[in-house]
Parts: sequence; structure tokens; C-alpha cells
Amino acid sequence: MRELAIYQAPTLTPPPSLPETLATLLRPRYKDLLISSPALPLPVGSPRPVPEPLERFGRHFPLALGRCLEEYGAFYVGGSEASSDPELDPDLSRLLLGWAPGRPFSSCCPDTGQTQDESARAGRLRARRRYLVEKARDAHVIGLLAGTLGVAQHREALAHLRNLTKSAGKRSYVLALGRPTPAKLANFPEMDVFVLLACPLGALAPQLSSGFFQPILAPCELEAACNPAWPPPGLAPHLTHYADLLPGSPFHVPLPPPESELWDTPDVSLISGELRPPPAWHLSNDPGCSALTPRPQLELAESSPAASFLSSRSWQGLEPRLGQTPVTEAVSGRRGIAIAYEDEGSS
Repeated sequence: MRELAIYQAPTLTPPPSLPETLATLLRPRYKDLLISSPALPLPVGSPRPVPEPLERFGRHFPLALGRCLEEYGAFYVGGSEASSDPELDPDLSRLLLGWAPGRPFSSCCPDTGQTQDESARAGRLRARRRYLVEKARDAHVIGLLAGTLGVAQHREALAHLRNLTKSAGKRSYVLALGRPTPAKLANFPEMDVFVLLACPLGALAPQLSSGFFQPILAPCELEAACNPAWPPPGLAPHLTHYADLLPGSPFHVPLPPPESELWDTPDVSLISGELRPPPAWHLSNDPGCSALTPRPQLELAESSPAASFLSSRSWQGLEPRLGQTPVTEAVSGRRGIAIAYEDEGSS
């Protein structure tokens, strides 16, 4: 390997000369060396660099003309000796998921100076994300978590994800809850999976043991689950920024037209082993479908997923008892606070 990209993890007080020191030591061995930097927004009125560096994983890579990032190996500098679980390092996980699978990837802990090959960890993370894509394909109700309202194109991204789930025959609900926590998301048991819409550096990592009752996916994983034209696993890139999925991006893959055969491709769930049917709208528009015969009377064939979930619960709230309780006039209630109402004695 003669090409290497050095990636330094963002810290509160980063050593100013660490990347340059590493580059000085490694340049005699590597003819093409890249040092990434955070992709921070430029101040208003400042000129853009020419040529503009490549932006991936929330970082800038100053690639030479005619080169691509898939040609480089990676050397990650970051982490801490005090970290209890290195698998949950979100910064390293994003790089492992998005880097080219066939290229070498190593990491170094500045506290200990130890380096290790990350190929095995990258394989585990990719297998976990493929499992979550299968969960999204089996899901019927999807919660779209608006984790950010200040990043550009978040409205367009929400509209894109809602159209994506509708085309796949799924229901979606937009939830603005701030930072997602297990306690917050536990209030929505109707959701099968959640999709977090956040900035590239704020998206959750693999969540191997984070305590959430339902999995949380990245927007690109929902795209892989709902868009039949998306490349198969191993060929599709792992995108950390939702803007890469929108029209105008080189990674944008438009949805197939309704008459496309991709919607009729047989699909078997790798989790349950059951055959996934095509979207309901596609079955209803198929003129050659004669498997369903009309019935003489109208019947409710399918209700909303939320209503179906409510009917399956053992407790559905207070009993309304419509028409079974007498009608009375409104009366004044108790006044005061719970510790001392006005109609209670002082003792």
C-alpha cells in the first residue's frame, strides 16, 4: 500500500501538531498521504478553496485530481484508554462503516500508543447494519426522528424519507423529540424501527447495547430497505449525511417508476423467513391480478397500523361507556394544591 489517509478523532483539546508530526514520519514511506480535517461551515463571505476538497463522513479530504478515496487505506488516531467499550465509539464506527471494505484500516490509541487492525471490527459493524436493514424491510410503521432542525435541507430530507416509506407501502410518523433516549422512544411502542435525521457527526453509531427497545437506523439504511433500485450490500456506500440521498448528489438513486419490474422482485425476509409481498398500491394497480374476488358486501379489510396495535393491547385506556352514564351538569371542582385543598381542614 502506497496511499494512506490519516484521520484524527475530534477532541476538546487536540494536539495542534499531531497530524503534521505523523505526516512527517510517514511521508518517506507513502508517496500519497492525506490528512483529513473537520468539514466545518465556512464564515459568511469567506472564499471557497479551489479546488474544493472531498467531503465524506463529516470530514474534508484534499484529494488530488483524478484520485478517489476508495484507493486509500486509513489510519485512525483517537480513542482513549479509559473507554469502557471501544465498539461504541461513534467517530470510529462511522469510518469503519463507510470506508472501502477491501482497503486496510488501522487505528492507534494516543494514550497507549498501541495500534491494531480494524478489519474484524468493521466486519461485525457491517453485519449489524445489514441486520437493521432487514428489520426495516420487515417494518410496517417507521418513526422519523427529526434530530436536527438547523442543518440545511432537513425539510427536503424529511419529505424524501416520507415519500420513500410511502412508496414501499409503509406508514411513517415524524417525531421531534430532541436528543433520542430510551425513555422517550419507549412512549411510541407502535413503531417498528426509528430513523434518525441528524448531522453527520451527530448520528448515532451502531448501538450494540444502548438500551433502546427498537433499533435506530441511519437515513441511508432506510434507503437501502425501501428503494429497490439501491445497490446490493457490499456495493452501496454507507452515507452519513442525509443530503447525499437527495437529488443533485452523486449518490442519489431515484425510485423506480410504478411500472418497473423491481417492485415485483421476490423478496424473502432473512429474519422471519417469510415472503414479503410487494407494496399494496402496486397490487391494486396491476390489471392482470385476478387472485382477489370482490365480495357482495363492504368489509373493513385493513385498518391503520396504529389502530391494529391498539386493538391487540390488553389495556386500551379508560372505558368510554357511551350512553351508559347519566348526564349531569358541571360542578365546581376542588381548589388549591394537592398538599392542601381549600375545603380541607388546617389540621
